[in-house]
Amino acid sequence: MTENEISYKIIGIAMELHKNIGAGLLESAYENALAYDLREKGFDVKQQLAMPFIYKEVRQDIGYRIDMVIDNKVLIEVKSVETLAPVHFAQTLTYLKLSGLKLGLLINFNNKYLKDGIHRIVNNL
Repeated sequence: MTENEISYKIIGIAMELHKNIGAGLLESAYENALAYDLREKGFDVKQQLAMPFIYKEVRQDIGYRIDMVIDNKVLIEVKSVETLAPVHFAQTLTYLKLSGLKLGLLINFNNKYLKDGIHRIVNNL
């Protein structure tokens, strides 16, 4: 499947999850529930993937973690905040660049309608 096909399926699964449990939970609850549902649908899901930071050719393991990578093609950053800030978009794009992935989904589950909390972010490599 292409990145676009995978992202389309992820969005459908996330919307069904949100319909079932609504807004107001912690990010970790949404992340784990989404990972469970994605695995049930046959996706390869990597959670809390360590992201090293390399500065001037020195690797620094300082604890950056990508919430999820699906089928080694699509990055997901899960949020549960009142309003997404510009830094959330910048963080997702930076993770895409550092990982070499092309497509990311920034999903804020703390919305009345999840469609308002889903953002596709593209790394133009």
